[in-house]
This record gives sequence, C-alpha cells and structure tokens, in this order.
Amino acid sequence: MQICVVYGSERKESTYNLVKIFLKELNADSIEEYFLPKDLPYFCKGCAACIMKGESYCPHKEYVLPIAKSLENADIIIFATPVYVMRASGQMKVLLDHFAYQFMVHRPNEKMFKKKGLIISTAAGGGMKSAIKDIKESFDFWGIGKTYKYGKAVNALAWDEVTDEKRIKINKEIKKISKEILKKEVVKPSFKVRALFFIMGKLQKKYKFNEIDVKYWEEKDWFSGKKPW
Repeated sequence: MQICVVYGSERKESTYNLVKIFLKELNADSIEEYFLPKDLPYFCKGCAACIMKGESYCPHKEYVLPIAKSLENADIIIFATPVYVMRASGQMKVLLDHFAYQFMVHRPNEKMFKKKGLIISTAAGGGMKSAIKDIKESFDFWGIGKTYKYGKAVNALAWDEVTDEKRIKINKEIKKISKEILKKEVVKPSFKVRALFFIMGKLQKKYKFNEIDVKYWEEKDWFSGKKPW
C-alpha cells in the first residue's frame, strides 16, 4: 500500500505528529511526503494554461507534476493542515489552486475514483471544520472515492505542550479511524462524487468548454455512459 502525504506547513508540531501516528497505524509499504511551501513555492498565476492547454504547460510544472504523479500512484492520499485564522493554510490553498485542471468539470484523473482520502487538521482552539471543508471540496471534485476526516483541538501551540490525557485520547481516535480505512479494501465512490461526475459530464458534453477537455472525455468514452469506477 502506498500513501502520499501533503503537509500544509513545514512546521513539525501537532498536525505533523498526528499524521505520523496515522502512518504508523496504516502501516504503508511506501510513503511519499511533501511539505508546503517548500515543495510548491509559487502562487498559481491564474494563467489557465493547465486547463486550456494541458497540465504540462503550467509555469510551475517542475513542482506540480511530481506531486500529481505521487497522488496518482497512492492508494491513500493524506492532506494535513494546521488551522490558520479559521481556515486551511494559505500554502495548502496554493496547491489546490494548481490542480484546477483535475476538477471534475475538466479532466478528472480516473484513478482518483478508487482512492481513499484522509484530511487531518489541528488547532489550539477551533476552525478544524472549516479547514477540512476547504480540502474536502477539492477531493470531491477530483473524484476521490472515499474521504475520511479528523480534526482535533489540541489546546496547545506545540506538540510537547499537549497533555498526556489528550494524547491518549488522540491515539485511541486515530486507531479507530485507521481500522475503518484499512477495513474498506474496495472503494466505491460516494454518492456526491458520482453525482458530480454525472452533472459535470452533462455540462461538458453540452457546452464543450474547451477542446482538450472534450477530447479527454471522448477518449475515456465517458460521454457514452462509461464510468471511471
């Protein structure tokens, strides 16, 4: 089993340590990790080259494409972000912006529909729900079949300040979620993901937003009713 982890911060505190507990429980054969902004240091330029011409035309392709390949190869995709002013980190949003071409309405990667996603967020206080929502929306529009979520208020600014009582509770919760993740061997896309695929396919077929998208859907035979799951 392969896991790809994207961290929304280079700071190795609570969020990072929760991911490490998950990774131990999931017992992956291979793990690839990316830390933002180090592994994607540029803002999306909004040039739409990835959408209109292809992802290989992105001006930041030397950063984006290796991450895209790791996501494609992974069985489980983990995105982890600390809460920054009640939302996901800006660095995480920068990465999501670079993957606009992979949205359902454009060219969703068919391998995503059979993958498991896990979104992790921590904060000293609150905001985990909003931070997770930022990422979950992209996961759904990418077509990720099943997404698990774990948000935790650690009541501390650093991992070594987290109480033993809190750590024991965190470990128990992570064990439980990890068992659920491992138990589901075959992933069937959620109703929302399947509905998005159907709706976006109808829109793409009717309006033909751009030539490369239409060609992509035609080559996959999705306009005729074939499904990527």
